[in-house]
Amino acid sequence: MRSAGLQERHIVGASVPRKEGWDKVTGAARYVDDMVLPGMLYGATVRSNVAHGKIRKISFDSTLAWNDFVIVTAKDIPGKNCISLILDDQPCLASETVNHPEEPILLLAHADRHKLRKAVDAVSIEYEPLPPVHTMEESEQQSTIIWGTDNTFKTYLVEKGDVDSVWKAAALIVEGEYFTGAQEQLYIENNGVIATYDAENGVTVWGSLQCPYYVHKALMTLCGLPEDKVRVVQMETGGAFGGKEEYPSMIAGHAALLSIKSGRPVKIVYDRMEDMVATTKRHPSRTRHRTAVDKNGKILGGEIEFTIDGGAYATLSSVVLSRGTIHAGGPYYWPSVRIRTKAVATNTPPHGAFRGFGAPQSLFAMERHMDRIAQVVGISPVEVRRRNFLKPGQTTTTEQVIREEINLNHLLDRALELSDYAEKKTRFAEENKAGMRKKGIGIAAFLHGAGFTGSGERYLNSLVGVEAAADGGIRVLVSSAEFGQGTNTVLCQIAAEALGLPYESVKIAQPDTTVVPNSGPTVASRTAMIVGKLVQSAAQGIKQTLTKTGLLHDDYTPEDFRAACQEYLKARGELKSYARYEAPSDVHWDDEKYRGEAYAAFAWAVYVAEVTVDLTTYAVTVDDFVALQEVGKVLHPLLAEGQITGGVAQAIGFALYENVVWQNGRMINNQMTNYIMPTSVDLPLIRVFFEELGNVHGAHGAKGIGELPMDGPAPAIVNAVEDAMGVRFHSIPLLPEDIFEGLPPESREQKAPSSTRGSA
Repeated sequence: MRSAGLQERHIVGASVPRKEGWDKVTGAARYVDDMVLPGMLYGATVRSNVAHGKIRKISFDSTLAWNDFVIVTAKDIPGKNCISLILDDQPCLASETVNHPEEPILLLAHADRHKLRKAVDAVSIEYEPLPPVHTMEESEQQSTIIWGTDNTFKTYLVEKGDVDSVWKAAALIVEGEYFTGAQEQLYIENNGVIATYDAENGVTVWGSLQCPYYVHKALMTLCGLPEDKVRVVQMETGGAFGGKEEYPSMIAGHAALLSIKSGRPVKIVYDRMEDMVATTKRHPSRTRHRTAVDKNGKILGGEIEFTIDGGAYATLSSVVLSRGTIHAGGPYYWPSVRIRTKAVATNTPPHGAFRGFGAPQSLFAMERHMDRIAQVVGISPVEVRRRNFLKPGQTTTTEQVIREEINLNHLLDRALELSDYAEKKTRFAEENKAGMRKKGIGIAAFLHGAGFTGSGERYLNSLVGVEAAADGGIRVLVSSAEFGQGTNTVLCQIAAEALGLPYESVKIAQPDTTVVPNSGPTVASRTAMIVGKLVQSAAQGIKQTLTKTGLLHDDYTPEDFRAACQEYLKARGELKSYARYEAPSDVHWDDEKYRGEAYAAFAWAVYVAEVTVDLTTYAVTVDDFVALQEVGKVLHPLLAEGQITGGVAQAIGFALYENVVWQNGRMINNQMTNYIMPTSVDLPLIRVFFEELGNVHGAHGAKGIGELPMDGPAPAIVNAVEDAMGVRFHSIPLLPEDIFEGLPPESREQKAPSSTRGSA
């Protein structure tokens, strides 16, 4: 029972003010480009302009005073020439061979940032051309080997049941092939860092980034420095979406090398064009489904082949592939299934982390394929899902038993009711018989696992701290980064609730590797569930310490707590409590067989999209969108709704607008004028609804939420387009010209629509 002395108002579940909100709206928040250090130089990167070749000669235009510049090549690297991550195959600076356009070769620094552009252009590099590989299909043919022995970064195989026996028992066998394109994260603030170096303290980096300890590890390897000689500080970060997970290790390495050579601070901040052309994007994908069903549309088993384009180096492709693999079967029961997946190499800049992390790609295919099954069997898209939904006690494709009391039929029914699905479906079919505007409605059902996959959280071994401050307040110590999603706010809510303190009494430390422990990266929808649970435990440890020493009694007020902390600090010194991750006893994963509990908890969702297709322009407009999800306890309703709304908006771009145009391995529409994304006027009213089932593994029952809304909108929208047009489409982004080309010849206008694709 809660003591009468503790605050009555619950903080968890309330939309309290954002911790960093005041500084942001008043302009007090400091971003990397706001920092200026004494004697600071500015850095720039000389990059490859070919997709594949050997470096033969580097020349410097003699008309420039090169003595005024700091110049760094691979020969200046004091440690190992790699960006240490998983396989350590990506060089920080190419020295002999370049494997993609925009690959860094040489670094420059100067006190006048305006002279750098001219200097970059004044460096000439001669190459011996090598045959490039630009597509997944070319990579699979292996006529040119650009990575390893077979151009394959990683493969996975998931097998459940007896797939080979299901084909004879099937009433129908349904096949399909589906594609998704690359997508640019397009965060508001470009990549940027500042680095300093001195022999006594080593390297310090301040950056716009998601994962301070990823950068810390990379700098130790690159600079040949011990752990205590590398410091990484996350500055205020203007968005990330995964795009600042692994790439900051590269730009931080460049700034650090220039600082080591010059002995002065060095700032590197990309402009938008360089940021878009050189950094990571969402992995393009291809998925092939072959599914055996009975006469009623019930899945008997099937084969799924999922392939992603990893670009030139491995980076995070293996773990993106992993999540895509595990989510490939969707929220459905597969008695038998064989899932084969692979990540292949191409001569494009490496693809990397992006919100959803492989799941949006494989779930797009699954949800399009469910509509295909419905069509072949002759039942509705609603009914085919209803007949195949996972139920408690059944197992996922990795044979994880569903222990949650989830009722997907209830979620489906509620989403259909909220969207007026049945009425609209009937009305649109009648209205579409005439006119040049066709309306449709589509659904998607899906799931998203929270936290690192399988044994990932065990491997991370995350540590979280909470400390008492001199004023009697509390400070949360985590490496989890705030970049707009609400980390600072939610973790402070959890700590305040655990201690019965006002929200205002809790602060959070700036992520600084000399101050905060390694609580793992801010990725994989793990912060609220995994890190939040550790914050809750660490906060309770503070209370236990004060109670055991007799300074705090059960019936305490916030003032009592403050006084107890101050007395403890005065008598004994610092008061800190730490909590380390311990894997739940019922979560077991077999890395070799890729079988078992892939995630401690899943979030579940059903989305409904209503669209209009204009047969004059062939443009698609999303008119209404219902997003219903079960995400455990909603810790901060306003932030949670914002996460869903933003994710849906981003996924609408993925589905209908954002087309990366490649030319010889290089993105050629790397500007805001020709990389088309939806604006506020292109978006519908996004109606967000929650169910709260709870989760024993998360703080106050929370699950992951940030990635979930990226998974379902694209298939729901394309399913709605098919409903409107009666024509199947297999790939995204679905652009007006794709719709035009997909129509039967007799249905097309004489004149093709104007292109909305990005152009150079």
